[in-house]
Amino acid sequence: MSSTPAAAPQSAPPALSEAQRILNTFIAPSKTFSDLRQNSGWWAPWLLIAIASMAFIAVVDHKVGFDQVAHNIISSSSRAEQVEQLPPDQLAQRYASIARFSRIMAYASPVTGLVLYLIIAALLMGSFRFGAGAEVGYKTSLAIVMYGSLPFVISALLGIASLTSGANPESFNINNPVASNPAYFMDMAANKFFYTMASALDVFTIWCIVLMAIGFAHNTKLRAATCFTVIASWYILWKLMAAGLALLS
Repeated sequence: MSSTPAAAPQSAPPALSEAQRILNTFIAPSKTFSDLRQNSGWWAPWLLIAIASMAFIAVVDHKVGFDQVAHNIISSSSRAEQVEQLPPDQLAQRYASIARFSRIMAYASPVTGLVLYLIIAALLMGSFRFGAGAEVGYKTSLAIVMYGSLPFVISALLGIASLTSGANPESFNINNPVASNPAYFMDMAANKFFYTMASALDVFTIWCIVLMAIGFAHNTKLRAATCFTVIASWYILWKLMAAGLALLS
């Protein structure tokens, strides 16, 4: 009697370091997102995004100043003429209030950004689990969202480069600082709806959506195209809601 030896079980590939994960997100995203099956940690990308964000805000504070940021926000508003007609003391208070609020929100962006990522991860996990029948845990979903958002680090670095190379502070828009979407070249006060929808065609945001689609595809049995459609649909819905609210402001 002869017996056939059992096939040796395939060993899992060696785990990637955090540095390898971050680098591979840009050059070989499949490796990063496949590695999440072994370890779904997400602190490293969030920390890198937070550092880049804080560096960008510090440069804005130094090169532009939040007083100028407040002036730019008001001047691009549809109510700019109405605000400018306020008595000098009230006008000064309005500028100071907007500058103070903008500074607080800017420096708090790592924390508010983390809250936003937590919400997005929950929303996408629910969409894929209950809408598409995919088995994906919350921690894995959060890791996918975090690594998928790493292109925003490049966006922040480009914003820093633009400001340090002599960008005009009077035309600076803290909410759209880089020419990565058509809205950058548009007048926001002219048509807020089209401006908001044009800002949706952002190179870095679309890049992030593609990465997240790859991430969910590698951690579920869904196709990348299906994952992209789900994520992009939520993004478009959010932009439509934001455009609608912009019309009311």
